[in-house]
Amino acid sequence: MSSAASLGYGVPACFNNVQHTKKQQPMRNSFMAKQHRSVGMMQGWRGRHGNTNTSKRVGEVKCRGLGDFIGGDLVRFDIGKWLSDVEEHKALAIYPPHEGGYEGRYLSRLKRQGYYFLDLTARGLGDPETTLTKIHPVCPPHVGKQPIARWYYPPEVDYRLEALPPNAKGLVVWIIEAKVLSKAELQFLALLPTLRPNVRVIAECGNWRKFMWKPLKEIAGLTTSEV
Repeated sequence: MSSAASLGYGVPACFNNVQHTKKQQPMRNSFMAKQHRSVGMMQGWRGRHGNTNTSKRVGEVKCRGLGDFIGGDLVRFDIGKWLSDVEEHKALAIYPPHEGGYEGRYLSRLKRQGYYFLDLTARGLGDPETTLTKIHPVCPPHVGKQPIARWYYPPEVDYRLEALPPNAKGLVVWIIEAKVLSKAELQFLALLPTLRPNVRVIAECGNWRKFMWKPLKEIAGLTTSEV
């Protein structure tokens, strides 16, 4: 008896694992069978009640024009109107798409016409009239360890107008994030080409689904009699 009992305990570990796997195999097969039946039931339910027609799926994207295949920024035929509106109104409010990149093609066309650019951001600009047309002070950060200093800078627009080459057509003041400016500040930007005839103003006043623009005087609320 002792020898028989010792045979049970003396079985190699690999043999024990084989026996256990053989005992657990029917349970595993039954579990897989249940899963297969449940999947089949779900497929049958979807076939009876679900909409399997792929042509009527919600949110389907359809190509409706040439711009969907090539790219809307490559096939826009409004560059001529863009150039004429810049020369006519001299100050425009633009609304590029949120993803960006479209305004670069309109900027490059102005550059080809001979314009030079002054890129500014409306955040931290201060008073546009003082910054662009007058000698204005700038206080550098002292970080609490240095005395408060005040430096004076020349007018941003007048300084660059004097530095333009003789063959330049003019200066374009391109202001990003102009939606944070007040109505009075937008009105000054709309009147800046009147004060400086060689200056054009492009202000990014918001975003839209496609690149569009309007006269800045209209956005700022200036009527014809006030200009």
